Amino acid sequence: MRIDVFTIFPEVVEGYCAASLLGRARRDGHLDLRVRDLREATDDARRTVDDAPFGGGAGMVLMAEPVFGAIEAVEASDGLARPLLLLTPGGRPFTQEVAAELAGVEGFSLLCGRYEGVDQRVADHLVDGELSIGDYVLGGGEAAALVVIEAVTRLVPGALGNDQSANEESFADGLLEYPQYTRPAEFRGWAVPEVLRSGDHAKVARWRRARALARTLERRPDLIVARGGLSTEEVRLLAEAGEVHLLAEHGYDS
Repeated sequence: MRIDVFTIFPEVVEGYCAASLLGRARRDGHLDLRVRDLREATDDARRTVDDAPFGGGAGMVLMAEPVFGAIEAVEASDGLARPLLLLTPGGRPFTQEVAAELAGVEGFSLLCGRYEGVDQRVADHLVDGELSIGDYVLGGGEAAALVVIEAVTRLVPGALGNDQSANEESFADGLLEYPQYTRPAEFRGWAVPEVLRSGDHAKVARWRRARALARTLERRPDLIVARGGLSTEEVRLLAEAGEVHLLAEHGYDS
C-alpha cells in the first residue's frame, strides 16, 4: 500500500508513523508512506504557502500555487498514488467502510489543509475527492491524515501480523466489538466472565456475538438499523443471553 501525504508539517506525520503498528508496517514493506513538504514547491525566501482571503475575513488560506506545484512535481517524478483526497470538514465522512475501500486499492494520496482552508481551485481542479473524519474543525489536516493512514493500514494484509484481528474489531461486521479481558481472572473483586475461562470455543463465540449485538443495540442502534435490523437468530441469541428488556426497549419481541 502506497500513501503519499502532502503537508506543511511533515515531521508531525513522520514522527507518528515511525512508531508502533505503522512503523512496523513500513519496516516490513506493507506500507510505502511518502511524506511530502508543500513548502518545497515555494520559490521565495520565506517559503510562503498562505495568503489573505479575497473578500476579507479572518485568518489565512492555503494558496493554490504551492499545492499544485508540489503535487505536479511528484506526479512528474514518482507518479502520484491516486485517488488524491483533500482532508476537510466538508468531505465525505470517513468510516470503516471507506477505510476498506481505500485498503482495496494500490495506493492513494492525502492533502492536509491548514489555516482557514484551501484555495477552492485545489478542490475544483486538482483533487479527486474530499474526506472528513468528523463534524468538527481541526487546526489542520495532519491529525485527520493519521487517522486515515492507521485505519486503512490495519486492513492491509499482513500489516497487523494477525489478519483475524481486523475481522473481529468494531464495525467489521456493522457491530461494535465485544468486551475484552485479560489476566488476572479476578481484579478487585471483579471477575472475568466464566465462559471466557471455560475453554469451550463454541460457547465463547456465542457469548462474544451476543455481547457485540447487545452493546451495539444499546449504544449505537443506528448501526443495527443500517444492517437491516436484528435477524430472528440474533433476537433469539440476545434473549438467551438475558437481554429481554433491551430487546423490548428497541421494539423486538423475544
